[in-house]
Amino acid sequence: MAEHNCIFCKIIQGEIPSYTLYEDDLFKMILDIQPASKGHMLILPKRHAQNLLDLGEKEEKQLLSLAKKAGKQAMLSLGANGFHVLQNNGEAAGQTVLHFHLHIIPRYDGDDLSALQWKPLAFPLETFQNLVSELSIPLL
Repeated sequence: MAEHNCIFCKIIQGEIPSYTLYEDDLFKMILDIQPASKGHMLILPKRHAQNLLDLGEKEEKQLLSLAKKAGKQAMLSLGANGFHVLQNNGEAAGQTVLHFHLHIIPRYDGDDLSALQWKPLAFPLETFQNLVSELSIPLL
């Protein structure tokens, strides 16, 4: 189901033009028009999903395979030396369009693109022990 005011839904429906690289029944992959590097791609689910938590099981299963293929293609075709796979969930995490999208950002030796930099925090051992109990994922 598409959202009326969602720019990515409009791109998927063809209301807004895009540079489409791949399309199937679940996803559309396009070039980012505000790229961080040459060949920066976005993988968009065709069904409106606000973030990772809204993806369906079929979408989850195919997503990583598409990301791998896109990154590999950037390395083979564009001479990228590596690539980032980046996805933000929620505005606090930097998500600016509230339609799930996975960035594939090719990296080149000497590209001077800084990404994912943070100042490491120091926590006491007790904090790590508490985090293990708070964040442990139960077996399903």
